[in-house]
Amino acid sequence: MSEHGLLFTNHHCGYSAVQKLSSDEHDYLRDGFWAKNYGEELPAPEMTASFLIRMEDVTKDILGVVTDDMDYQDQQSAIRARIKALEDVASENGKYNAVIKGFFEGNEYYMFVYQVFPDVRLVGVANSSIGKFGGDTDNWMWPRHTGDFSIFRVYCGKDGQPAEYSKDNVPLTPKHHLPISLDGVQKDDFTMIWGFPGSTERYMSSYGIDYNVDTFYPAIIDIFGTQLTAMEEYMKEDDHINLMYADNHAGLANTWKNFIGQCKMLRKNKVQLGEQE
Repeated sequence: MSEHGLLFTNHHCGYSAVQKLSSDEHDYLRDGFWAKNYGEELPAPEMTASFLIRMEDVTKDILGVVTDDMDYQDQQSAIRARIKALEDVASENGKYNAVIKGFFEGNEYYMFVYQVFPDVRLVGVANSSIGKFGGDTDNWMWPRHTGDFSIFRVYCGKDGQPAEYSKDNVPLTPKHHLPISLDGVQKDDFTMIWGFPGSTERYMSSYGIDYNVDTFYPAIIDIFGTQLTAMEEYMKEDDHINLMYADNHAGLANTWKNFIGQCKMLRKNKVQLGEQE
């Protein structure tokens, strides 16, 4: 983020917001969009920007409500109630969005407290021939040669606090912004990839892997493939329908391609029980 609230994210992460801003007359997904000044920036419907205020290990607080004489359902009910109670306190009557997530199959719990800004506006996005270059064929494949970015700006009230959209809002000045060097890249310069952690199934049993590869993933691949084919039949014939289903199609195709790749590599690497040497 810049000192004036400018926020860069992936093209596919801004895809839904750009679709909602598009119309038959102004198809920003297809043609792209670039605001030349603050006044041309477009309020992005349903998009928010969340800033992590703090995180806390609440494992003892959560698991402290579980006793050995509880069955599974009672344990989960007690955990859910404790999570809600802690989240309610941490939200400070709606000032923050507090979220508690379980990690390592429910053996650890962490609370994330966010300040949420609801006024986010589209500044720029490449047209689909750049932002989705390679399409679903190249999705989950590396290296990719696509302009996978979109640009938004976060706005706030004049007091610097979150505020619903208003023409009187001003670009957010964050507590810290990433400086940008114009010196170019040199050999052995430090680089890193940064992102928010997603879910993981690294503790899945071998039987769970067998079930996914032999039953669950093939069913999803077949169902999503059928849906995609049906969508594409109509999307290719009508620009309005193409725009209407663009985000749904992209989401389905993303999971469809991911599961195909998982099945292929799990089988290739002989991860399943029946394929061990």
